[in-house]
Amino acid sequence: MARGRSSFRTVGILLALVLVTACGRGERNREREIEEMSAQEIFEQAEFELENRRKADEATRLFGEVERLYPYSEFAKRALIMQAFGYHKDRDYENSRAAAQRYIDFYPADEDAAYAQYLLALSYYDQIDKIGRDQGLTFQALQSLRTVIERYPDSEYARSAILKFDLAFDHLAAKEMEIGRYYLARGHYTAAINRFRVVVEQFQTTSHTAEALHRLVESYLSLGLNAEAQTAAAILGHNFQSSAFYEDSYALLTGRGLAPEARGGGWLAQIYRQTVKGQWL
Repeated sequence: MARGRSSFRTVGILLALVLVTACGRGERNREREIEEMSAQEIFEQAEFELENRRKADEATRLFGEVERLYPYSEFAKRALIMQAFGYHKDRDYENSRAAAQRYIDFYPADEDAAYAQYLLALSYYDQIDKIGRDQGLTFQALQSLRTVIERYPDSEYARSAILKFDLAFDHLAAKEMEIGRYYLARGHYTAAINRFRVVVEQFQTTSHTAEALHRLVESYLSLGLNAEAQTAAAILGHNFQSSAFYEDSYALLTGRGLAPEARGGGWLAQIYRQTVKGQWL
């Protein structure tokens, strides 16, 4: 029995060696075949892997082979932008960004440079899917999208970049609102006011301005600063009179015998003069 087991073990080891040797030869043969292929053949194989087999990792490897074996060919240029696209499709954002940046560096005047810049921006933008994520990604997305808009205003990607820029900008405002509401719920009114003020002053074109003004009314009333609360409500009423936020602010004020009106000389009074009265000086 021991001799039989030893024989089986020996056969198993031999089979494993054969398989390893065969795999090694297969890898060498595949590399040899790639080096014998033309730039166009490798490029087309990479496209096939990406489009039909949906193997982005294999496609990006083959696109990289085009660039390595035929660095000065037209296919090398096309392979680089496709490599950036393949990495992005595979959600490998760091490598996508690197490939796109190399394309911009090597071919800044090429017709696909706008698309490379757009892919670079997407490598940041597609990661800001949740409010709680690092806002550094949002700032980088905004900067990269702005580059697309300003450097390539007539490209087919400019319109999409503008829409994504607005959404990313709104995302930053949403983050400020989230933190402000957190402070407000815990009675940290000054900290909450600072967050809502950022939205009103820096993100006034976003969808969060009406709520920010209403939360300012709540915060100022909680601190007994009636003049500031009334001024915030006056701005809210002028710009968002039909909103539920104004109705809530109006109810809060009238419940205390107050009315929405501009009072005092603080930062809200200045905004009131600018936005409602049109007095900028």
